[in-house]
Amino acid sequence: MKNKKIRFITITAVLGALSAVFQMFEIPVPVLVPGFVKLDFSDLPAILATFLVSPVSGVVVCLIKNVIHIATSSSVGIGELANFLTSAACVLPAGIIYAIKPTKKMAVAAMLAGALISGVMSIFINYFITYPFYMSAFGLTEEALIGMYGEVAALQQEIFGISAVPAVTLWDALIWFNAPFTVLKFAICSFVVFFIYKPLSKALKKNEN
Repeated sequence: MKNKKIRFITITAVLGALSAVFQMFEIPVPVLVPGFVKLDFSDLPAILATFLVSPVSGVVVCLIKNVIHIATSSSVGIGELANFLTSAACVLPAGIIYAIKPTKKMAVAAMLAGALISGVMSIFINYFITYPFYMSAFGLTEEALIGMYGEVAALQQEIFGISAVPAVTLWDALIWFNAPFTVLKFAICSFVVFFIYKPLSKALKKNEN
């Protein structure tokens, strides 16, 4: 029991710190979402913690990275709260599903389910938490936000010849732009975890023995 606690604390703390570092490196993807929505890989350590230790460990990693990020953030914790909820919406169900039957096929199903659930949850989290704050703090209107998504759609049309469904309301923007972007972000992190999980798990077991 004591060894399990030490393992939980050690791995969670290390991956939480790593997640916080990853969160500092954000990449704008203007062809997918407006510039204020950025891509980072801070959820990779959280997903890894979920599979190496437990879903609780993954959620704690999500919490650690966001608590640390508050120190350098201008969102007074609102952005971090939204990020935590979105990340937890991925790692918690993914970990629970994988725990039912820890096989490769179940791991893929768990990761896919986690990414999709997080994508759906991001719509409501952004609509009720993130965007109301940004509209209030920076004096943005819903029309201005929708206009930014219109610019993304125009850029997609220019580059690819096709674009997402035009955003008429904020719900449209979140459903057709943010949700797929969120799913893609977690899918990329999950893809990497799928290949590094087993070697890391074996290495940890060797060191523990």
